[in-house]
Amino acid sequence: MATLRTSSSTVIYPFRRNTASTAIPNSTVVCFGNGRKRNELNVCMVLQQRRKNLESEKEIMINNSDAIKSYEAFNHVSQIKLSKSEERLAKKKFERTTYLLAAILSSLGISSMAIMAVYCRFSWQMEGGEFQLLEMFGTFALSVGAAVGMEYWARWAHRALWHASLWHMHESHHRAREGAFELNDVFAVVNALPAIALLSYGFFNGGFVPGLCFGAGLGITVFGMAYMFVHDGLVHRRFPVGPIANVPYLRKVAAAHQIHHADKFDGVPYGLFLGPQATF
Repeated sequence: MATLRTSSSTVIYPFRRNTASTAIPNSTVVCFGNGRKRNELNVCMVLQQRRKNLESEKEIMINNSDAIKSYEAFNHVSQIKLSKSEERLAKKKFERTTYLLAAILSSLGISSMAIMAVYCRFSWQMEGGEFQLLEMFGTFALSVGAAVGMEYWARWAHRALWHASLWHMHESHHRAREGAFELNDVFAVVNALPAIALLSYGFFNGGFVPGLCFGAGLGITVFGMAYMFVHDGLVHRRFPVGPIANVPYLRKVAAAHQIHHADKFDGVPYGLFLGPQATF
């Protein structure tokens, strides 16, 4: 009995790794059979493998391009945010410097004028060798009384006016400030008008009543300067105040006023220098 043998040959064609992409492994083509069909099959498999390699390379290039674009976009956004942050810091520094200069110049100007006015007023009172003790005492008493009375006036006006009918102006003080000044600063000018009028009348006229008016104007002026440094400088940090920030009672004043801006306890305390008495 004859034995029928079938022979089959297996040919393995190795191909080197594609140098265009390091991510694609070595490819191996396995072919079966002999003759022309085998050659056609080999070519077909090689072309398919090359097509897959090209598609993989294209996909890698697309992914890398997307990654580069994302990185560039992230850097661009970061630079924009950094520039805006630097711009805000520079603007904030300019605003603080502007308000500090305004505070110093106004304080020096008002202080020098007040000192000169007091000196001239008392000199006139002592002309002729007469020492008008009653008039001097009235001027001094009214200056202290007006300074203390302004605290109670500010407390009442703050509650009954600024947080009521004049809220459209005072609201700027309870929002983030844009610029060195705010609409609420108008109240400082309004309070300065009666002080200027009283000082002028008391300075250019002699007598007991003009002396009282001069003292009242002087007290309002002193309160206004103290209010500016404690309220605007210490509490809201519109300009540096130096050693004032280390005074224990003034630190309590700042804490009490921060409670007012927290919109708790119905806005209490409305006062400034006596604010700790209403909270602590």
